[in-house]
Parts: sequence; C-alpha cells; structure tokens
Amino acid sequence: MTATHSTRMLILGSGPAGLSAAIYAARAGMKPIVVQGIQPGGQLTTTTDVENYPGFKDVIQGPWLMEQMQAQAEHVGTRMMYDMIVGVDLSRRPFRLTGDGGDVYECDTLVIATGAQAKWLGLGSEDALKGKGVSACATCDGFFYRGKKVAVIGGGNTAVEEALYLTNHSDDVTLIHRRDTLRAERILQERLFAHPNITVLWNKEVAEFVGGGAPEGLVALNLRDTVTGEISRLDTEGGFVAIGHHPATELFVGHLELDADGYIRVETGSTRTAVPGVFACGDVMDKVYRQAVTAAGTGCMAALDAEKFLAEAEFEAKQKETLDA
Repeated sequence: MTATHSTRMLILGSGPAGLSAAIYAARAGMKPIVVQGIQPGGQLTTTTDVENYPGFKDVIQGPWLMEQMQAQAEHVGTRMMYDMIVGVDLSRRPFRLTGDGGDVYECDTLVIATGAQAKWLGLGSEDALKGKGVSACATCDGFFYRGKKVAVIGGGNTAVEEALYLTNHSDDVTLIHRRDTLRAERILQERLFAHPNITVLWNKEVAEFVGGGAPEGLVALNLRDTVTGEISRLDTEGGFVAIGHHPATELFVGHLELDADGYIRVETGSTRTAVPGVFACGDVMDKVYRQAVTAAGTGCMAALDAEKFLAEAEFEAKQKETLDA
C-alpha cells in the first residue's frame, strides 16, 4: 500500500551533502526526510581508506564514515526512507515527488544532493582493481602514491589537472590519451608540457589493468595503440581514470536549469536554484572540487538557505493575513 509523506524539507541523496543538510535541518526543528536513492551513503561507501576528512588522526573507512553521519542525522531527528524518486512536480509548493514504489512525498522545500558518478572505462580488470591502484580521484587518493610511478587516463581539463596535481607526490607521472591532441584548455596544456616530471603517451588506450603482488594491486597497464593496434606495457602502481563525471540530474531535465555538462545551476555563493524553495548541494552542482568535505559544507549551506527561505515565506504569509483581515 502506498503512502503520502509530508515534510518541511525533503532531501534527495544520502552522501556527505545530503546528510549534512539533514543534520542542520533536524537541529533547526524542520523534521527532514532523506530519500536515500540508488546508492545509500553516496560514493564514500565505495571508498576504502579516507585520510583527508577533518577530525580523524588515523585513516578511516568510507563506509564507516557514512554510517556515522547517518546515525548522527537520525539521532537529531531525521527520517530515512529507502526509496528512489522517479517523478517530480516543482510547479507549485508544496512540491510533489513520487517514489518508484508509488509513495508520494510532499515538501515545502527540496534539497537535491544526488551527487555525480565518475565515468569509468568499463573494463573488467578496472572494476577488479578499484581501490587497489585504480582510482578516479587524484585529489582524494594521490597521497597514497608518494614516490610511486602513476598514470592518468584522459585528455580533458580534469585529466591534465590531475596529472599536474600528482606531481606533488610523484616524480614519474604519465598522461595517456587515445588521440594525438588534448581537449584541455591551452594554459593547462602549456603547464603540462612544461613540467619535467610528466610524460605524455599519444594515441594509446588502456586495454587492461594488470594486477599482481601480495596483496594484489595494480602493477601495470596494457596499452593498445589506437593507430596500429599494437599492445605495449606500462609499469605503474597507480592508474587514475579522468574522463569526466555524470551528475545525477536526469530527473530534473525540464524542471531546473542545468549547465552544458548537466550540473544544476545555483546562484553564486548560495545553493538556491532557479525554482524558489529548491536547493542543490554537493557534486550535483559542484564540478570543480568534488570532495566529501566541500559536499558537506554545501549541505550545511542548503539547510541554512532553506531555513531562511521558509522563515521569509512564513513572514510574508502572516503579513498578507494581516492586510487581508
């Protein structure tokens, strides 16, 4: 049997952004509901060692961190729903959203924290070695490859920026691109080509991530020449896939303003979208930083922005009642 759930704030997504928004909203007495979506806990649930989240001297595990954040959100009054939203109506308040099982969610404010997923090459060997030498975030994981030989796969801004970043930790960085020119901005290309610790391999694509050692981790990449088809081997201990991200915004096409890459547009310095009462936080609106701590920060902003919106709306409603009386 389906049900209707009503709340002052509905939060879509249960990663650092969504749960931070929930914690702040719950502490403000808004009794938020979090719809956890297809991946409860977000991307950190697929991350093993986390060493850059403030507050922990020792390395922590991503799934444990998200369990603690969810427990904190529930402790202060958040209601967690194991559902996935398949339909939205943002044409009027309260907003009306529908879950895949038929449940309806009505809310005065909506916080979208559905995140973004890294694009992968789709190789079986890639999947087997994720977290064991294969990563999609140099800023997150580069520290673990201090003094080691690493490789970056891609040819856009993200790939070049990640290669440059990795030179902070490695003296041997290889950028692998399947074409003979980069798509990255010219200034980034100039920095890349001028760096003495970066080598570029043109017209190469990864055919296989090669594991080995004890415990098993990445030891090499088998590369296919995109012109000749010849296979070669590149020994490396870290392989960073940097071919872009998919923001989870398909549900909002036609309902909210999205940029050319599909990220939700928000007002500069806030989390407000083009629809009053709808806010976006975390990786669904941030294609620059994409860190757990920045996502959590924008989650806090979204809750505060929503609380302010409701306070102003309630004040205006009371003013109108007074004038009508």
